[in-house]
Amino acid sequence: MAEAHAPYHAHIYYEAASRPLAETMRCVLSDRMAAGELAPLRFVGSLRDGQAGPHPLPQFEIHFTADGLTVVREIIRASGLTALIHPLTDDDLADHTRLAEWIGTPLALELGTLDPPGRNKGVARFGLSDA
Repeated sequence: MAEAHAPYHAHIYYEAASRPLAETMRCVLSDRMAAGELAPLRFVGSLRDGQAGPHPLPQFEIHFTADGLTVVREIIRASGLTALIHPLTDDDLADHTRLAEWIGTPLALELGTLDPPGRNKGVARFGLSDA
């Protein structure tokens, strides 16, 4: 896969008080993707109100390609929400730690839930699903 089209995830976190903002952001991203305004954006997931995988707070996930990294960063920073942005490789642990970038205050992740190296299930569901 060419580097510009390398897969990325962003996990955008929210709490009860910021849930309306997260829902608005999710809808705006989904609408812009559908309209073709954010071509690198491939998937906008549902709000997950509980812990999911390594993520200790409610969050929603977006999938995009590396060429959208700058615009995704800008959108997230403008929202004021905390997010984890990471590439999607075969090493789930590295993706969520040393290769990751935080916007806002970093959270302690439940790293024991991540896939073992070489078996990252996120690769197979890129652009298709958040489950």
